[in-house]
Amino acid sequence: MAEHGAAGARARRWPRRLGRRLAQSGIAALLGLVVLPALAAPSLPALTAPPLPAGAGQQAARRPLPAAAGVVDFVAFGDMPYDRFRSIPAYRHLIGLINAVAPRVAIHVGDFKDGLGDCSDAVYAEQAAFFDLIAGALVYTPGDNDWFDCARLGDDPLQRLAALRQRFFARPQSLGRQPIAVERQSDLQPEHAIYRENLRWQQQQVLFVTFHTVGPDDGADVGNDALRAESRARRQANIAWLRDSFAQATRRGARALVLATQAGMLEGVRGDRSGWVTPAFEGLWRDALRPLLDASPLPVLLVHGDGHHFHFDQPLRGAAHPLPRLWRLEVPGDPRLHAVKVSVDPDARPPRAPFRVETIWNPMSLDPKLR
Repeated sequence: MAEHGAAGARARRWPRRLGRRLAQSGIAALLGLVVLPALAAPSLPALTAPPLPAGAGQQAARRPLPAAAGVVDFVAFGDMPYDRFRSIPAYRHLIGLINAVAPRVAIHVGDFKDGLGDCSDAVYAEQAAFFDLIAGALVYTPGDNDWFDCARLGDDPLQRLAALRQRFFARPQSLGRQPIAVERQSDLQPEHAIYRENLRWQQQQVLFVTFHTVGPDDGADVGNDALRAESRARRQANIAWLRDSFAQATRRGARALVLATQAGMLEGVRGDRSGWVTPAFEGLWRDALRPLLDASPLPVLLVHGDGHHFHFDQPLRGAAHPLPRLWRLEVPGDPRLHAVKVSVDPDARPPRAPFRVETIWNPMSLDPKLR
């Protein structure tokens, strides 16, 4: 693993595949032989957030969680595996590398298949099985390829979203071999009862929050009335969830926040801190993220995917509306099948940053580069 400091601002977005995958049955048969043996789940430290008792109501879910000083580690990855034939061996190997690091929680930031791939229940079951190879807890937040882009193959995206929610978010707990209890927006905010994929949990003094966005523009400009309505409703749910989560961070005595989502919302020039928010997400930033980040004294890390290039930086530190306590991590994605270990140190003081990252480099990656 190679340690990295702040990189430049985000490079241009990874171009989506426009052609169908070539049939490679011979290669698939050969690559199918490359399989890692099952890995024993290591003994992992317990989270400070215990499982909620059966039937616990909203007040129990909101009860402040005990906190303890210390560095919190987790792993982030996403935008993989795209090619069911070529990527799977490297993806299995990466899962083994993640398990060797033994994080209590790993986060997949969406797009577990390519945008032209099959959207069937069988594919969802296959990806759920991969998630359950993670030795600790696996938290997943959906990407556009996982449901929104299913219209490209003639499927109903909203029906696929409902199936995705039932498959991956049926219970208030994570995936993985050692799942953790999570809080779901659907349980805590009845007015947003369908958004069971928006999750929250606390590990020591760090509050983690996922919120559901999809790249590249959150479905805002699609020529389908039902999908545009879905995008607007989901944005309102995200705003309510983010506002409540920042308030909970204060009530629970959290000292750092980690936000995870799929879409990349920030643009800029490599090496420049004068970045900007992409137009499709300006409403979310205007109504929620920007005022919340302005008011909060906590360091905040925004983890996302969609661009497929590794970046770790502070893209808005020198912007016209500066946000000096915001860091951004974009994880590498297929064909760069690598992951990122993140260490959160709430006690860090300048010049030390509260967030430190190390790449989990995968020698079986289809493309060994990070960017």
